[in-house]
Amino acid sequence: MTEKRTYKRYPKEFKEEAVALVREQGYTVTEAAEAVGVSTTLLHKWKAKLEAQLDSEELSDEEYEELKQLRKEVKQLRMEKDILKKASAFFAKEMK
Repeated sequence: MTEKRTYKRYPKEFKEEAVALVREQGYTVTEAAEAVGVSTTLLHKWKAKLEAQLDSEELSDEEYEELKQLRKEVKQLRMEKDILKKASAFFAKEMK
């Protein structure tokens, strides 16, 4: 029978600290991987994933303006919806 392969799981903090060696401390990926005891391929994957997350969190000026506009529009639409609910309840009472 073949045995199921188990992979070691690393905590998020460990991954972030390993990537910080490369990004902030000036280590090469190879040096950092050897220092923390993981493969260079794995550290490259962690680094790419973390950088993608950091890039996606920052909004461009256009996205920020669009977000402000959409929030304003949502607020307006919710207010209009509440007014219509109250008006329909009022007219439903009047018809009885």
